[in-house]
Amino acid sequence: MRVFNWKENINEKELNIIVSKIKEGELIVFPTETVYGIGTNALDGEACKKIFEAKGRPADNPLIVHVCNLEMLKKCVGNINHIEEKLINAFMPGPFTLILEKAKEIPASVTAGLNTVAIRMPSNEIARTIIEKANVPIAAPSANESGKPSGTNIEDIKEELGEKVFALIDGGSTEIGLESTVVKVVDGIPKILRPGKITAEDIRNVVGTVNIDEHVLGKVEKEEKVESPGMKHRHYAPKTKCVLLDIEDEIQKIKEINKLVNQNICFIGFTETGLKLSLLENKLNYLTKTDFYSYGDTLEEISKNIFSLLRKVDKKNYDLIVIEGVKPEGLGLAIMNRLLRTCEYNVIKQSENIES
Repeated sequence: MRVFNWKENINEKELNIIVSKIKEGELIVFPTETVYGIGTNALDGEACKKIFEAKGRPADNPLIVHVCNLEMLKKCVGNINHIEEKLINAFMPGPFTLILEKAKEIPASVTAGLNTVAIRMPSNEIARTIIEKANVPIAAPSANESGKPSGTNIEDIKEELGEKVFALIDGGSTEIGLESTVVKVVDGIPKILRPGKITAEDIRNVVGTVNIDEHVLGKVEKEEKVESPGMKHRHYAPKTKCVLLDIEDEIQKIKEINKLVNQNICFIGFTETGLKLSLLENKLNYLTKTDFYSYGDTLEEISKNIFSLLRKVDKKNYDLIVIEGVKPEGLGLAIMNRLLRTCEYNVIKQSENIES
């Protein structure tokens, strides 16, 4: 297993090796500002098939093509309309993916046979340097086995993918921690297919209006085709069963939690002490056998921490992981999108039991 440490600086000798291997169709794990990616030359259809094999990824789940500049972007796509151009100018480089008409040079294996391609221009220096030096776009989904939480640091990725790739590049923990916002312009209006750091409000400020796909907080049926990763199939989930606690009322929240006391449970919430203190105040007597974990105090902290934390608690053999939800507003929409899929739509709502 080759791990190149580029936390402090990019090693030029190792960079040349990485670039040559990408051109040869080898797989590389590398950091972006969102999550780590596992990628190769996007123009090499056979090489891109290796990504699906390494991840165990369904072939109908399209990949995102990463570019380093506008010139490379335009070589990967067909026509760009004025709304798409505004979005590109506003949000690229950055944690933003745009669905565009694909150029004939992009292989069908990358796009799941669709006539569109998902394009992103990362702002992460390591990612952009690799793409620029290789002078080819890189197709790359998140670096994890399909269905599991995305990788936000090398330690979480080594065990799953270390033996399936030529090398892993360690750039430290990723800055954002959730995958990019994915948008497609439909009838002149941007539609969010997968929410991320770039919010509906951000897009509205640029073009005046935005729609949100109905599947962002809902299921995609097996027979439906999708144009964005993260919409279909099991996603972001540990092995341990998870349930989402989507209740604002504290009294109702305690009542629902109390129904779960006979299981070996852990709770993930806003702060390590917040939910615990709330339970103590209600004199629940099972706290000594219950573990509490914080995913952060702010939406930005939750975004950065949630995948790594899920991987951590998944190793502790709990019967159930209970996760507090957030308001689906701003970045909270992206967090709830991921948590719903993490919990496979098992949700505790007001006066409702766990759905299965």
